[in-house]
Amino acid sequence: MTPTGTSLSRGPAHVWARARGVLLALALLITAGVLLALLQGGGGHGRLDPRSTDPNGSRAVAELLKERGVSVRVATTLAEVTEAAGPDATVLVTAPDLLTDDQQTTLRGAVDSSGGRTVLLAPDGFSLETLAPGVTADLPDTVTPLEPACSLPEARRAGRVSLGGERYDTTGSPSAQSCYFRDGQPTLVRLENSSGGDTVLLGAADLLFNKHLADEGNASLALQLLGSRSHLVWYLPSLTDPSAAGGSDDGDRVEGESDFLDLIPSGWLWGGLQLAIAAVLAAIWRARRLGPLVTERLPVAIRASETTEGRARLYFRANARDRASTVLRSAARTRLAPLVGVPTREAHSPDALLPALSARLTGDRGDLRNLLFGPAPSGDAELVLLAEQLDALEREVRTS
Repeated sequence: MTPTGTSLSRGPAHVWARARGVLLALALLITAGVLLALLQGGGGHGRLDPRSTDPNGSRAVAELLKERGVSVRVATTLAEVTEAAGPDATVLVTAPDLLTDDQQTTLRGAVDSSGGRTVLLAPDGFSLETLAPGVTADLPDTVTPLEPACSLPEARRAGRVSLGGERYDTTGSPSAQSCYFRDGQPTLVRLENSSGGDTVLLGAADLLFNKHLADEGNASLALQLLGSRSHLVWYLPSLTDPSAAGGSDDGDRVEGESDFLDLIPSGWLWGGLQLAIAAVLAAIWRARRLGPLVTERLPVAIRASETTEGRARLYFRANARDRASTVLRSAARTRLAPLVGVPTREAHSPDALLPALSARLTGDRGDLRNLLFGPAPSGDAELVLLAEQLDALEREVRTS
């Protein structure tokens, strides 16, 4: 006897109910990816890229410089920078801290001999030792509008600008010109080179962003610092630069490892640590608080049929046919044993229960052992059939 259908049968509706959550998440992920690709596929470039029209790009200042007769050249390798450096050129280094020790040394040599201007955006202690000897970095601060508070002509003409970020200590370089102080430390420093050029340190790059160029005197200061020569070399350090594959002074590092680590700003490392601590605290906060078991009355009476059906659905969801068949057979043996004169404590012994059942029933019942003590069903239909056969056996024993 095979059942034609049950309330626990797996149908298309059940499969869809279980899979729709995963399918919806995948659809949202794909949609978000497509939208991001469409939004960023219109020629967008990276942060501080003079070709980028994004809020954090720098195309606006590059276009203004071109209108004033300054040629803007994008360089992604150190060889391009050293080749273009000269007395009539300004070299803007957007990420000096991403350069390796060898690259910084090479860039410093080119700066000292070129006689031009070099602008370093937000350099910290890693790059200052090589690129700006005598200057050290203090703890960074937030970017906010600041007054010049110095005699540097470019700063006095620009007036109030958005600066902050890295703050510098110039006690080791008495000839340095310092401007835009934040809590007593300058965020703009100008250093003269032996060849007649100069190096300018900017504590933050915000004034070059498209979204901030029109704020305060940002445009004025940017145009004066970057447009003092007829050529501007906009240096965007890249991993594809052959000079980035040079060896490191640290012999314990394998080749290329230092380059990857140098690409991770210190702020991201601290941010990752903070996120890890927050995740641990959230896990502790949301963890289950276990205590002693407390017996309490149920607020409502639950019918036995509802409890049975709920437990059956749990077994069904977990595909626990072996556990369900064990429960069915154990309960059937417990009810059958008193009916055939077998003590309840021996109800689960085949040697005690099966002979008593065979004597009580008529006809050949060689399938009793398999029915009451057999293996777990291989499918849902076989499990339902087992339950029906156990019910039929119990009815037969009660009426015999």
